[in-house]
Amino acid sequence: MDRKLAAILAADVVGYSKMMESDEQGTFERLRSGRKELFEPEIARHHGRIFKLMGDGLLAEFASVVDAVECAVALQCGLAERNSSVAEDDRINVRIGVNLGELIIEGEDFYGEGVNIAARLEHMAEPGSVYVSGKVAHEVEKKLSFGFEPLGKHRMKNIDEPVSVFRVKVQGTPKIRSRSRRRSSFVPWAVAASVAVLAATGGAWLYFDRLGTPASGSAPSIAVLAFDNMSGDPSLGYFSDGVSEDIIAGLARSTDLSVIARNSSFTYKGKPTDVRQIGTDLNVNYVLEGSVRKDADQVRIVAQLINAKTGAHVWAERFDQSGSNPMALQDAVTERIVGALASETGQIKRSSYREAWGKDAASLEEYDYYLRGHDKLLQNTPEAVEEAYQIWTEAISKYPESSLLKFKMGFLYYIRASNGWSKDPEEDLRLVGEMAREGMSKPNLSPLEKKLGNWLLAYASHVERDFKKALAQAEAAIAMAPGDAYMAAVLADVATGAGDTQKAVSWSDFGIRNDPALSYLYLWFKGWALTAGGKYQDSAAVMEEQDDWVVHIPVIKAINFVNMGMLEEAKANIKKALEFDPSWSAAKWREITFVDDEVLDRQVSDLIKAGLPER
Repeated sequence: MDRKLAAILAADVVGYSKMMESDEQGTFERLRSGRKELFEPEIARHHGRIFKLMGDGLLAEFASVVDAVECAVALQCGLAERNSSVAEDDRINVRIGVNLGELIIEGEDFYGEGVNIAARLEHMAEPGSVYVSGKVAHEVEKKLSFGFEPLGKHRMKNIDEPVSVFRVKVQGTPKIRSRSRRRSSFVPWAVAASVAVLAATGGAWLYFDRLGTPASGSAPSIAVLAFDNMSGDPSLGYFSDGVSEDIIAGLARSTDLSVIARNSSFTYKGKPTDVRQIGTDLNVNYVLEGSVRKDADQVRIVAQLINAKTGAHVWAERFDQSGSNPMALQDAVTERIVGALASETGQIKRSSYREAWGKDAASLEEYDYYLRGHDKLLQNTPEAVEEAYQIWTEAISKYPESSLLKFKMGFLYYIRASNGWSKDPEEDLRLVGEMAREGMSKPNLSPLEKKLGNWLLAYASHVERDFKKALAQAEAAIAMAPGDAYMAAVLADVATGAGDTQKAVSWSDFGIRNDPALSYLYLWFKGWALTAGGKYQDSAAVMEEQDDWVVHIPVIKAINFVNMGMLEEAKANIKKALEFDPSWSAAKWREITFVDDEVLDRQVSDLIKAGLPER
């Protein structure tokens, strides 16, 4: 019997039976809307999974008890917002209980005392409130801005010991648990700018033969169902269908996915569906479903990615957009959804990493080697990078002609040298170009391999200061996957080196718009592009939004301030930079910055004027 420790969220609708008796159809539609537009997306956003749905409630499990409590409060706040514009008799009121305990695993379901206590807490809770056990309150009280009102110990049915009960008192919003950002060592500029993100994603992940079918392993496949029209006006069905069709078209442009055609996936429109059956019928790994609500010039789209084998929710998100042009609205939201799913940081790729680790080492194929090494690279530590190196070295010994693995090893050399983890950084940087050119020399490269190869070549040419060639290679890579927000944004640094400020800003903005989780990084690329292009005030406005999380940021700010006639502010930022890393000097800036010589000479002069040591 398998067991595990997890947080359980139990929720049920207050007065469900009475509501159904009074207005069965209306109640059903409101509950369905609330589940699809609020509960499922919020639970998935907080890394939870619904494992049981009842007519009037649900049970969800979370690996993090903090996520579970944050989610519970978000759900109640969301319901309060929805109820504010609804007649009192039509309002959906929910009680929520959260417990932390050991669970018994049986297939996709959970049992045991941990679940039972969560259910008892939910029954005790008042409408619109969240009750938690003492274990939960103790774990999260110093991590969230919520208060916890003690309600004493209570005996519960079939529970031996009394349970301490607390009511959550929302005194503010949850504290934002910031992304950990470690300090950078001295690294080449173009490389440093890319390393933070390459360590987070780096490179493509599938391998296709010239016919577009997987050469080894299997390409993830997805069916996009017709999105539900939740607008209350059947005539707006064209809009929800249009969103679905645009997503299919956008995903089909990704070299990383196999996408089921509209004619097949739309056969399920308006029918009760079991995602696992659809997965079997269409032979797909994932199903994307969702809903569209349009009201005048406001559109809300909810999208959910589901594992078609298990029925588990992989990802969900809510997209809100306003405007008077319906086609522009449709395009804007579709662009964001495609970026969230199919980009280098997309949810389908993340899900595949977990699956690769579940395979037996003896059965690993080229694709699995890629994923296992990449999973290590994500950790961005010297030890993990070395493990990735060992995995890919073994893989290349088995697949010596693999362009995919050569490209991936090239990215590893790039990261290892850039982070100061290499015993011979010059040799590693030389190998970046060698791996890229060897991989690109193979015949019959797939579109994906060409994308990855051009991406890596762009970095190699950039470091070699062949800026014109680097930009052409970056443009070639982006043209092969125009929906990949991450790749476009990180290649903005290549455009900056080539002196194309407008293109660099455009690529950065594309990332900021469609991959907001990494917006702090893309803002850095944008600010740097504006500084290198001599647009110092514009850059200062962008960089003002940035914390000094790497040494380059106060240095860029200093260049801006010198050119804006604000020398004291420039000196203050150089002081911050030297506190961050005392080894910095104008000579180092010259070594690591890959822009036109005239621009570089001017920047070095500015930095010396602001107080950066010459050497």
